[in-house]
Amino acid sequence: MKIVSSMILYLVLILGALLFVFPVVLIFITAFKPDGEIVHFYSILPKEWTFENFREIFASPEEIPIFRWFANSLLISTMVTLLILTVHSLAAYGLARLDLPGKKWVFSMIIATLMIPGQIFLVPVYLILNKLGWLDTPLALIIPAGAGAFGVFLLRQFFLGIPRDLEDAANIDGCTRLGTYFHIILPLSKPALATLGIFTFLGSWNDFMGPLVFLDSVDKYTLPVGIALFQTSYYAEYGLTLAACVVCTLPVVIVFLLFQRHIIKGISLTGLKD
Repeated sequence: MKIVSSMILYLVLILGALLFVFPVVLIFITAFKPDGEIVHFYSILPKEWTFENFREIFASPEEIPIFRWFANSLLISTMVTLLILTVHSLAAYGLARLDLPGKKWVFSMIIATLMIPGQIFLVPVYLILNKLGWLDTPLALIIPAGAGAFGVFLLRQFFLGIPRDLEDAANIDGCTRLGTYFHIILPLSKPALATLGIFTFLGSWNDFMGPLVFLDSVDKYTLPVGIALFQTSYYAEYGLTLAACVVCTLPVVIVFLLFQRHIIKGISLTGLKD
């Protein structure tokens, strides 16, 4: 019975995985089809493989600045990831290790912000960015991203699982509080930092609402907004649209495949501790 139950469980998991993966695989395969095969569907695999769709979107950077959009997405996602790892790790270390008055209340308020939809903050953040003169600049997407709660929660829970004896030994050897943070806490927190970094990078890369609201110039768009604009202009040319979607999706898939082990390890080692 145990063997049969395990087989049924694995079968359900495989079917569920195929259900989620199949649309992505279909987009990648269809992008290599000529328009005739896309409109008149004959089979999943193309009869004639072609790179014409990709050549066309790469050949006209003035009309389709996809490389510019890619560079914007890469820059913003990287800077957001570095900012969040820095700010959230410092905040989490203070809440987990320092004897701060009322830190449990502060942590509770930070966690409470997770229940507030992000769309509610769009108007006040827009007004603040307008006052600062940061609209239509990468700063409008980078700086506000540092004020989040998920990273603080994830890292604090991980820091609580690190034995205090290691910090006490470092203090006896003359290591300062900041030195303990850099030389003890951060090296031991690589799984959690990697997990947070991957989630942050993917979330920033796929962000659509922020660039749509805070950016106005086409050459400053990120890939999701640029692809949406591209689909509006080329809604009848399915091959070009799917090729552009592949360019937008491929980096995310590569990042996930390379770092999925770190995601699983970071989540499994991060428990809910008081």
